Amino acid sequence: MRINESTCIIGTNVVLVPYKDFHVPRYHEWMKSTELQELTASEPLSLEEEYEMQKSWFQDENKCTFIMLDKSKWSSSTDEIESMCGDVNLFFNDPDEPSIAEIEIMVAESSSRGKGFGKEALLIMMHYGMDSLKVSRYVAKIGEKNKVSLGLFKKLGFQETSVSKVFQEVTLELEVKGQFQDWLREQMSHLQIVQYTPNR
Repeated sequence: MRINESTCIIGTNVVLVPYKDFHVPRYHEWMKSTELQELTASEPLSLEEEYEMQKSWFQDENKCTFIMLDKSKWSSSTDEIESMCGDVNLFFNDPDEPSIAEIEIMVAESSSRGKGFGKEALLIMMHYGMDSLKVSRYVAKIGEKNKVSLGLFKKLGFQETSVSKVFQEVTLELEVKGQFQDWLREQMSHLQIVQYTPNR
């Protein structure tokens, strides 16, 4: 999606930047992990295929992707590659319901887990989707074995709507309205949204 190609969102502990081609080698290294492949239901790709994927995601108006940076590393070095720790995505899969988005989060770096980065990146993306992309409902599809992600989404108010035994996947949903909308705006009132300038 091109809408966020020049958007950098600075939070308390994480920074979100658009997924660019120079991020691909580090991303490709992450996705060699069988653990991450299982958690994200992904197939391993060659480096060339990963570049093609990045390009297609950038051009696809139904996908919005940000790379998550560790703010403490980014602030001290401004080296995006060294600061990369995961990604967060929105997928607009239903052309008849453009305000519904599937949301997905991955904290790829094991050293970045357990620090609240995933929760913060998720809330930033939900706020961005609500304010910039007019999302009114979020859907999350999470593997049954991924107890950490299931716990995180449920803690934020997502309700389980179905379980697929075939795909071993739980579907959760959250309406963005009323008190939750007000709460999310209040929680994210500190965000800085600035013009993105790539720094490798």
